Amino acid sequence: MLKLIAAGRSNGEIAETLVLAEQTVKTHVGRILMKLDLRDRAQAVVMAYETGLAQPGG
Repeated sequence: MLKLIAAGRSNGEIAETLVLAEQTVKTHVGRILMKLDLRDRAQAVVMAYETGLAQPGG
């Protein structure tokens, strides 16, 4: 899910890709932010790139 967030996907797009309800995606995103001690999706994207989880164009 973090890779999809880093790719700029919306909650709706992530829900479609993973065949989940949008509310489920919102819950998971919130928990990811909380567990990684991040303020928002932008910080999650930065963390994904810094750790090598996401790469430009990937």
